[in-house]
Amino acid sequence: MNQDEDTHNQLSIRKLLVSAYTIPTATPESDGTISWDSTTMVLVTLEAGGKTGMGYSYAPVATAVFIHNTLRPLVEAENAFDIPWLNHQMMRAVRNSGTCGITMMAVSAVDNALWDLKAKILEVPLCVLLGQAKQEMLLYGSGGFTNYAKAQLQAQLGGWAKEGLHYVKMKIGTIPESDVQRVKEAREAIGEHVGLFVDANGAYTVKQALKQAAQFREFGVSWFEEPVRSDNLKGLSFIRDHAPAGMNIAAGEYGYNPWYFETMLKASAVDVLQADATRCGGISNFLKAGHLCEAHQIPFSSHCAPALHLHAALSLPNFFIAEYFYDHARVEQMFFEGVAPPVDGCLKPDLSRPGTGLVFKEADARAYKV
Repeated sequence: MNQDEDTHNQLSIRKLLVSAYTIPTATPESDGTISWDSTTMVLVTLEAGGKTGMGYSYAPVATAVFIHNTLRPLVEAENAFDIPWLNHQMMRAVRNSGTCGITMMAVSAVDNALWDLKAKILEVPLCVLLGQAKQEMLLYGSGGFTNYAKAQLQAQLGGWAKEGLHYVKMKIGTIPESDVQRVKEAREAIGEHVGLFVDANGAYTVKQALKQAAQFREFGVSWFEEPVRSDNLKGLSFIRDHAPAGMNIAAGEYGYNPWYFETMLKASAVDVLQADATRCGGISNFLKAGHLCEAHQIPFSSHCAPALHLHAALSLPNFFIAEYFYDHARVEQMFFEGVAPPVDGCLKPDLSRPGTGLVFKEADARAYKV
């Protein structure tokens, strides 16, 4: 056996395993368009070079079936370092299933595991492998669900403010005529010096959104996320052009591929672009979205899954802020060792831990396995 063959054998992916876990929410939750009472995580592990890499997505259980049946045969026995090639092969394989939704959540989970595996084989933190542009990831606490009564809303957002988060976000849109009062109550809870964001999840019309934006500005709202549906690029662009000065229009969490992000940026639809590595094709495509933002001179933000995004975010010079989503922060703390706690409103990586720094607590998760 020559040296090249020996290296290939050492880096050959031996096994891909996938599992799914459904975790009830602490209480029922709603946003401007849907309600839910549980969160499902799909977890992928890969073995190569004597190491195990791990990645995940927050996605329906069907995602795990798709990974096992369609993506696993493409990845097993391939070189663990050939991530661009493997991502390309997976993207080709999902063509007939559509490059969005469950198929791309499946690609994302596998791609995320590949990056963790490569960094672990090299015995470096993932941010070191990617190259660091930042030392910490700025956060905004995200929750404030529309079904929360005043006391629960103020306790959650005010609690984050007391813990040192500099920004918080609340859901709006279920009952538009109540939203201004709820925003006022949120501002009362967090004080004058904490940034306040709102997220309508596409619940408003364009004219509703502009009317609400003018009233929200009175309470210092500086971020209006998905005032209309994120596929309404003309509507987003119009709102961006006419929103109050100092109020960023944000969207992009439903982007499943690079050409979606490019289309949104060319339409001048947002002041801040969001992307989610559990949806958009994993860390590989998350980084591409960040580079597109840099080319368009637009700030970049991650959607949900804070522990997963940490290392990739640190490699992007134009990365602005990460969503510290209540449900996902809770699940990641339940299921993983090595989750960094917020310090002064930011997450910092533990550079003594290789890969993403996360270790799955299988025994703790077993009760939630589907």
